[in-house]
Amino acid sequence: MILADTAHQPIASLLLAHGAGAGMHSDFMQQVAAGLCERGVNVYRFNFPYMQLAEQQGKKRPPDGMAKLQSAMQDALAQVPVNLPRFIGGKSMGGRVASMLADSLEVQGCLCLGYPFHPPGKPEKLRIDHLQKPGKPILIVQGQRDPFGREEEIAGYSLHSRVQVAKITDGDHSFVPRKSSGLVFEDNLHTACQQMVAFIGANK
Repeated sequence: MILADTAHQPIASLLLAHGAGAGMHSDFMQQVAAGLCERGVNVYRFNFPYMQLAEQQGKKRPPDGMAKLQSAMQDALAQVPVNLPRFIGGKSMGGRVASMLADSLEVQGCLCLGYPFHPPGKPEKLRIDHLQKPGKPILIVQGQRDPFGREEEIAGYSLHSRVQVAKITDGDHSFVPRKSSGLVFEDNLHTACQQMVAFIGANK
């Protein structure tokens, strides 16, 4: 099943995949979809097979292997109309899957929300090889405090010039800032959506 949030006068379509722990109905996924839809982007959400089972059975399940995740994303993309420029992307794991697939699909580019550069506490286990090579444009929207890749760590990764990183002030893995920052989540969500729409507009 695929959920569509359709804009009034859309400029592009985005297939948006969820992260490892929460599916397409999570608050974060709904808020991002609504924010993009308000700004002229059709957003299509879907659940990976393991998450579909988890929701049906009411208990958590580990993610599928990368090959199965990629296959599911390709199947979902086949349901996104081709009448507008198409992009793929996702939250955390979903963004990683999309970034590894983008070059082999008929899409204009890829958007990653909170890219999992490494597991928390394991900065040596990097997942950046494909981000250091040429390919289609990628936007990574990353909280400055994201334990999967903080701002100061990313600065040393030598990512390819096709990869643009937009920082979210004081944000964690889901862009939530600390109270001491003077910001609230809605501020950071607004910034993230603006960055994503600007990227889509520049690459459609």
